[in-house]
Amino acid sequence: MHDHSPAPAPASWRIALPHSAAAVPVARALVRNALAELEHTADGYTAELLTAELVANAVEHTSVGRTPIELVVELRPTGCQVEVHDPDPAPPADLTRTDVEPPDPWREGGRGLLLIRALSSSCGHRPAGAGKAVWFRLPAVPAQRRPR
Repeated sequence: MHDHSPAPAPASWRIALPHSAAAVPVARALVRNALAELEHTADGYTAELLTAELVANAVEHTSVGRTPIELVVELRPTGCQVEVHDPDPAPPADLTRTDVEPPDPWREGGRGLLLIRALSSSCGHRPAGAGKAVWFRLPAVPAQRRPR
Protein backbone atom coordinates (compact mmCIF):
# COMPACT_ATOMS: atom_id res chain seq x y z
CA MET A 1 0.00 0.00 0.00
CA HIS A 2 1.22 3.47 -0.86
CA ASP A 3 1.18 6.23 1.70
CA HIS A 4 -1.01 8.92 0.17
CA SER A 5 -1.12 11.15 3.19
CA PRO A 6 -2.74 14.44 2.24
CA ALA A 7 -0.78 17.67 2.26
CA PRO A 8 -1.11 19.46 5.58
CA ALA A 9 -4.30 21.51 5.66
CA PRO A 10 -3.73 25.25 5.70
CA ALA A 11 -4.08 26.84 9.11
CA SER A 12 -6.65 29.61 8.96
CA TRP A 13 -7.92 32.36 11.21
CA ARG A 14 -11.14 34.36 10.68
CA ILE A 15 -12.23 37.38 12.69
CA ALA A 16 -14.99 40.00 12.38
CA LEU A 17 -13.62 43.53 12.65
CA PRO A 18 -15.23 46.70 13.99
CA HIS A 19 -16.29 49.18 11.31
CA SER A 20 -13.89 51.82 12.59
CA ALA A 21 -10.23 52.82 12.66
CA ALA A 22 -9.80 50.31 15.54
CA ALA A 23 -10.07 47.53 12.92
CA VAL A 24 -6.56 48.24 11.59
CA PRO A 25 -4.51 47.48 14.75
CA VAL A 26 -6.72 44.45 15.48
CA ALA A 27 -6.10 43.09 11.98
CA ARG A 28 -2.34 43.72 12.19
CA ALA A 29 -2.16 41.94 15.54
CA LEU A 30 -4.03 38.90 14.18
CA VAL A 31 -1.69 38.58 11.20
CA ARG A 32 1.39 39.06 13.42
CA ASN A 33 0.20 36.43 15.92
CA ALA A 34 -0.83 33.96 13.20
CA LEU A 35 2.59 34.12 11.53
CA ALA A 36 4.45 33.96 14.86
CA GLU A 37 2.40 31.06 16.21
CA LEU A 38 3.41 28.78 13.35
CA GLU A 39 6.86 30.36 12.96
CA HIS A 40 5.74 30.98 9.40
CA THR A 41 8.32 32.22 6.95
CA ALA A 42 6.27 34.79 5.02
CA ASP A 43 7.50 38.35 5.57
CA GLY A 44 5.52 39.41 8.63
CA TYR A 45 6.20 43.13 8.23
CA THR A 46 4.88 43.13 4.65
CA ALA A 47 1.89 40.97 5.64
CA GLU A 48 0.98 43.44 8.40
CA LEU A 49 1.44 46.47 6.17
CA LEU A 50 -0.70 45.12 3.33
CA THR A 51 -3.38 43.83 5.72
CA ALA A 52 -3.58 47.30 7.28
CA GLU A 53 -4.07 48.81 3.80
CA LEU A 54 -6.85 46.36 2.86
CA VAL A 55 -8.69 46.82 6.16
CA ALA A 56 -8.38 50.63 6.12
CA ASN A 57 -9.71 50.60 2.55
CA ALA A 58 -12.70 48.44 3.54
CA VAL A 59 -13.51 50.67 6.53
CA GLU A 60 -13.21 53.85 4.47
CA HIS A 61 -15.18 52.73 1.43
CA THR A 62 -18.06 50.75 2.92
CA SER A 63 -20.95 52.09 4.91
CA VAL A 64 -21.63 50.96 8.44
CA GLY A 65 -24.23 48.23 8.34
CA ARG A 66 -25.14 44.91 9.85
CA THR A 67 -22.53 43.05 7.82
CA PRO A 68 -19.12 43.21 9.50
CA ILE A 69 -15.78 43.45 7.77
CA GLU A 70 -14.06 40.09 8.10
CA LEU A 71 -10.39 39.23 8.01
CA VAL A 72 -9.35 35.75 6.87
CA VAL A 73 -5.70 34.68 7.19
CA GLU A 74 -4.65 31.39 5.64
CA LEU A 75 -1.15 29.99 6.14
CA ARG A 76 0.14 27.39 3.71
CA PRO A 77 3.59 25.83 3.32
CA THR A 78 4.09 27.95 0.17
CA GLY A 79 3.13 31.25 1.76
CA CYS A 80 0.17 33.12 3.21
CA GLN A 81 -3.06 34.52 1.82
CA VAL A 82 -4.95 37.34 3.51
CA GLU A 83 -8.54 38.21 2.55
CA VAL A 84 -10.71 41.07 3.70
CA HIS A 85 -14.47 40.59 3.20
CA ASP A 86 -16.71 43.64 3.10
CA PRO A 87 -20.39 44.22 2.28
CA ASP A 88 -19.80 46.39 -0.83
CA PRO A 89 -19.94 44.38 -4.09
CA ALA A 90 -18.13 47.10 -6.11
CA PRO A 91 -14.59 45.99 -7.03
CA PRO A 92 -11.72 47.98 -5.52
CA ALA A 93 -10.43 50.57 -7.94
CA ASP A 94 -6.83 50.24 -9.10
CA LEU A 95 -6.13 46.81 -7.60
CA THR A 96 -5.88 44.75 -10.77
CA ARG A 97 -6.02 47.40 -13.51
CA THR A 98 -2.79 47.89 -15.43
CA ASP A 99 -3.55 51.29 -16.98
CA VAL A 100 -3.61 53.22 -13.71
CA GLU A 101 -2.00 56.64 -13.49
CA PRO A 102 0.49 56.82 -10.60
CA PRO A 103 -1.09 58.65 -7.66
CA ASP A 104 -0.07 62.18 -6.81
CA PRO A 105 2.49 61.71 -3.99
CA TRP A 106 1.23 64.86 -2.25
CA ARG A 107 -2.39 63.72 -2.16
CA GLU A 108 -3.63 61.66 0.78
CA GLY A 109 -4.85 58.19 -0.15
CA GLY A 110 -4.64 56.29 -3.40
CA ARG A 111 -1.32 54.59 -2.63
CA GLY A 112 -2.52 51.60 -0.60
CA LEU A 113 -3.72 49.44 -3.48
CA LEU A 114 -0.57 50.24 -5.48
CA LEU A 115 1.49 49.08 -2.48
CA ILE A 116 -0.43 45.82 -2.44
CA ARG A 117 0.14 45.33 -6.17
CA ALA A 118 3.85 46.09 -5.80
CA LEU A 119 4.63 44.01 -2.70
CA SER A 120 2.42 40.92 -2.98
CA SER A 121 3.11 37.91 -5.18
CA SER A 122 -0.49 38.15 -6.42
CA CYS A 123 -3.67 39.99 -5.48
CA GLY A 124 -7.24 40.32 -6.61
CA HIS A 125 -10.89 40.34 -5.62
CA ARG A 126 -13.91 38.08 -5.98
CA PRO A 127 -17.61 38.17 -5.08
CA ALA A 128 -18.30 36.88 -1.56
CA GLY A 129 -21.87 36.68 -0.31
CA ALA A 130 -23.57 40.01 -0.96
CA GLY A 131 -20.22 41.81 -0.99
CA LYS A 132 -16.66 41.02 -2.03
CA ALA A 133 -13.38 39.60 -0.80
CA VAL A 134 -10.14 41.42 -1.61
CA TRP A 135 -7.01 39.31 -1.19
CA PHE A 136 -3.24 39.17 -1.54
CA ARG A 137 -0.65 36.40 -1.28
CA LEU A 138 2.90 36.49 -0.01
CA PRO A 139 5.40 33.70 -0.66
CA ALA A 140 7.26 31.87 2.07
CA VAL A 141 10.86 33.10 2.29
CA PRO A 142 13.58 30.41 2.45
CA ALA A 143 15.09 30.26 5.94
CA GLN A 144 18.58 31.17 4.74
CA ARG A 145 17.33 34.45 3.23
CA ARG A 146 15.52 35.67 6.30
CA PRO A 147 17.11 38.48 8.31
CA ARG A 148 18.58 37.33 11.61
